[in-house]
Amino acid sequence: MGVTRREPLPGDGLDVGKMPGHWLLARMGKRVLRPGGLESTRRLLHSLKISSADTVVELAPGLGATARIALLDRPASYVGVERDEAAVLATQRILRPYSNAKYECRQGTAERTGLEAAFATVLYGEAMLTMQSSAQKREIVREAFRVLSPGGRYGIHELGLEPDDLEEATKSRIMEELSAVIHVGARPQTVAEWAAILEEEGFLVRASFTAPMRLLEPTRVVRDEGIRGALRIVGNLLRNPVARRRVVAMRRLFRRHAKHLCAVTIVAEKPRADAASS
Repeated sequence: MGVTRREPLPGDGLDVGKMPGHWLLARMGKRVLRPGGLESTRRLLHSLKISSADTVVELAPGLGATARIALLDRPASYVGVERDEAAVLATQRILRPYSNAKYECRQGTAERTGLEAAFATVLYGEAMLTMQSSAQKREIVREAFRVLSPGGRYGIHELGLEPDDLEEATKSRIMEELSAVIHVGARPQTVAEWAAILEEEGFLVRASFTAPMRLLEPTRVVRDEGIRGALRIVGNLLRNPVARRRVVAMRRLFRRHAKHLCAVTIVAEKPRADAASS
């Protein structure tokens, strides 16, 4: 009898009790790891207006859930740039049916993609800027600006804080608690702060919207993963008490700060040369 070979997953070799929360969720079967769920992802892609004429770059595609949707619009080319080797392989599996197209996923970092200047007409990233320091956020946004051609569209989908005038002490407490529970530095921003980062690095913000951050609520899990996917996650958690305790702690934290946590989606544009000079 043959042995079924399990494909590698992000977090292989790490202690379940210590690995970053997003990879823990992935190992439990969660495929949609974006703060606003599939609804915000679809709204982001709709706002980016991807067409068959576009060269698309996705930063940190993770398990390829968004790539699967973006490729339905059959862009002229697609490049995923992902740091984690197992995640690269996961996205490459999504790309296999498009073997005749110019679609690829390569290992690299969001701040140093290795792509040439003005390469892309559309570039987006989800749930990755949140986990960077202020300096790293700006470094990644500057790289996005460099890689996009004039008139190119840039989209982000990140964890947000609200309202815009939220007290600094409350921001700091939420960030500290998030980092402690998900085991990775989490530095969400208010909508105004996210927009300011993009504008200060040269982008023109064209649209922004928010959604409730309900990543681990049962209704959102079913909408994002389907009933079978949700049952798979529950089954995996029941068999792994350490993972179950961590996921319960994450959900409690999200609920405790639900009034101040949200998903933020922003679409911006790199100015055209004539607009920049006018």
